[in-house]
Amino acid sequence: MGQKINPLGFRLGTTQSHHSLWFAQPKNYSEGLQEDQKIRNSIKNYVQKNMRIASGGEGIARIEIQKRIDLIQVIIYMGFPKLLIESRPRGIEELQMNLQKEFYCVNELQMNLQKEFYCVNQKLNIAITRIAKPYGNPNILAEFIAGQLKNRVSCLKAMKKVIELTEQADTKGIQVQIAGRINGKDIARVTWIREGRVPLQTIRAKIDYCSYTVRTIHGVLGIKIWIFIDGE
Repeated sequence: MGQKINPLGFRLGTTQSHHSLWFAQPKNYSEGLQEDQKIRNSIKNYVQKNMRIASGGEGIARIEIQKRIDLIQVIIYMGFPKLLIESRPRGIEELQMNLQKEFYCVNELQMNLQKEFYCVNQKLNIAITRIAKPYGNPNILAEFIAGQLKNRVSCLKAMKKVIELTEQADTKGIQVQIAGRINGKDIARVTWIREGRVPLQTIRAKIDYCSYTVRTIHGVLGIKIWIFIDGE
């Protein structure tokens, strides 16, 4: 009773699927996991430096990684890919070259530290896909709220604005929660707002979830967003 669980992990195999698709032996699993995290962090840092939008976010919905024997396929799902392509026409090629250089250096270092480690020269392929309804994705909405909070917009006003944006995406329900020193108060508290239905205990209900951290002048705030997309 009362135990909280990640809504995405709770629905794996029914309405949700993994964002990383690859197989590894148990002794090499941790290395593959760290490599995935490093790829995602490098992509987010690059996009954040080379793309500026009104809300101050990157507009990345999710990053899927598929690993084969000689190829690493990275698919970036973005809400506003035109802004990145217009600011950097050769941005994808630059990002691909930076990632390849970075991982070849890491693999050489691992080979020096561990003589038994065997590395295959894998090619890296990056593709950008535009999602149809960007304001129906919790990651993009969380970045929007973070940008508003950094600009000292009221917490309640930012949450109500997000609910207005989700109405354009035809979602069945949304719940937004912000925790921390809200509006600079001395005592941390939790505030949330919900619109529509959000059935978290129904496994068949397709719910998208995001947990995001934003640093403000008053401290760190945590943003959580649940979106009820569809149900069987």
